[in-house]
Amino acid sequence: MSPAVKAARPLVALSTASVFPDRVPDAFEMAARLGYDGVEVMVSADLASQDVAVLRQMVDYHGIPVLAVHAPCLLVTQRVWGREPWGKLVRAQALASEFGAKVVVVHPPFRWQREYARDFGAGLARMREETDVIFAVENMFPLRAGGAEVAAYAPHWNPLQLDCPHVTLDLSHTATSGVDALAMASELGDRLAHVHLADGTGVPNRDEHLVPGRGTQPCAPVLGKLAAGGYDGIVVLEVNTRRSPSREARIADLAESLEFARRHLGLAEPVPSRKGAHHEPADGTGAVAPHGSALSPG
Repeated sequence: MSPAVKAARPLVALSTASVFPDRVPDAFEMAARLGYDGVEVMVSADLASQDVAVLRQMVDYHGIPVLAVHAPCLLVTQRVWGREPWGKLVRAQALASEFGAKVVVVHPPFRWQREYARDFGAGLARMREETDVIFAVENMFPLRAGGAEVAAYAPHWNPLQLDCPHVTLDLSHTATSGVDALAMASELGDRLAHVHLADGTGVPNRDEHLVPGRGTQPCAPVLGKLAAGGYDGIVVLEVNTRRSPSREARIADLAESLEFARRHLGLAEPVPSRKGAHHEPADGTGAVAPHGSALSPG
């Protein structure tokens, strides 16, 4: 097992969601090639994201640690790991612990998850007493229809309104919600434990996850604030590259995202080479995956 990298500076990680429609093995390969500090595993229908043994192979093969885990709490992952929400968090915590990752990202409950929503704050507090892994609740956004807001989350989509000690700040979600990201970062204070770096233009109901610098969000000022305040957590690039015209264009977008993050965090030094990182596809297809048959859809 490879422990999470520890350093007295922010770590910059790549979300496995950032390579979609490519797969989890591609995220590890790209993170190693480009010099990311690690990956955040978005648990999804991709079986590689759920399998400890397969993930460990990729960690060891590429020399890239798992720094965080995103629990399967999106609409499209409601059936991953069953339908019971607390069970999902328990399994996400166990997965994080396997790799020494200290953060599990979780969304506020959907409004139809009434029992889960009713016990959300207290339940997270109980789980926090049982593990060193923190559960960082992500800011979401309201849906808008006919000029009115539709509440999709309970007790609220905004963690400032929730009783939770740790928060993930997502800058694509601040764009969609119309929230001032810099003000939210300031108001969160020590509760800000994790960052999803992306951009957005503020179009209602559109969660864009643009490459930072291509939207209207104060991505650079937020990173500057983190650096000035001694933030030593993780900044995760969670960007949408599914419309990239080629794999080369996707890699260029992810390289640009990493450079943006490092520059505005004051980490613009050359990226060190990684011992054991394999930067060339093993089969010429662009996906490096030891024992690839284990990654086939079930």
